[in-house]
Amino acid sequence: MIPYLDADAIRRSLSPSAAVDAITAALRSGLDPAASVARTSVPLSHGELLMMPAEAGGHAGVKLATVAPGNADRGLPRINAVYALFDSETLQPVALLDGAALTTLRTPAVTVAALQPALDRLGALRVVVFGAGPQGHSHAETLAARYDVASLDVVSSQGVRPALRDANVIICATTSTQPVFDSSELRDDAVVAAIGAHTPDAREVDAAFCGRATVIVEDPATALRECGDVVLAIAAGSLTPDRLVPMASVVRGTYVVPPGPVFYKGSGMSWQDLVIASAVLSHLVPPPSVPPPPIPPIMNSRS
Repeated sequence: MIPYLDADAIRRSLSPSAAVDAITAALRSGLDPAASVARTSVPLSHGELLMMPAEAGGHAGVKLATVAPGNADRGLPRINAVYALFDSETLQPVALLDGAALTTLRTPAVTVAALQPALDRLGALRVVVFGAGPQGHSHAETLAARYDVASLDVVSSQGVRPALRDANVIICATTSTQPVFDSSELRDDAVVAAIGAHTPDAREVDAAFCGRATVIVEDPATALRECGDVVLAIAAGSLTPDRLVPMASVVRGTYVVPPGPVFYKGSGMSWQDLVIASAVLSHLVPPPSVPPPPIPPIMNSRS
């Protein structure tokens, strides 16, 4: 029987910090994000179906994810997903994983791996998170697992100015299609990550910040196809494609992030899910055993 690894099994087997290490190790071992197959989308009557296949190392896999905008009114998750993992030689299925839990673990792992050199030089982190959903919480958890987080504010766009002025790390994990803050309020050493959108017409960060920051992306071609923060900044004349820094170059140390503001834009790529799914399987921890109920004492009886 093919094992199904639910959210508890995924969390039990791979910690947020170990997920960062898995992404880092994959890139340093030569995995090329540019070779990743592009996400495809199929329109559905009540949303869309996303398909994200990949092959690397000893596994191949595919994530099937649905986006249902109307689920909020039903009290249901907007995004649901399942991940199928196969042995890359025999192509036999080896595991099914909760795709939403996998995504919640892998996305902040990729963010932190991409930004690690910039984060390392900040000292204690003062973090502002836009977005109170799973990705906002998981980014806060992953940062806390790797760094000293002195303060953490989960905010909306209203009344955010005092928190922004003091923050050195800003995480944008929203469904907004427009910038969620005014970048003129940021410090000169601010490190910003935007991971909430994967379409070329939606952005969470304004063009002005893209213009003055070092811009790190998962893969330049993917960013130019899917990342509105990048596409719209280029259209505004604030950014040029040659300034996009592949995160693999940062992780491998072939690109040294200069002083000043840093912006990471991620839209999610199929290689990331595969790396984390493979790591979960290799570190699989069985559920804690439940002791059997006590055997009642045998009472001697006399007739």
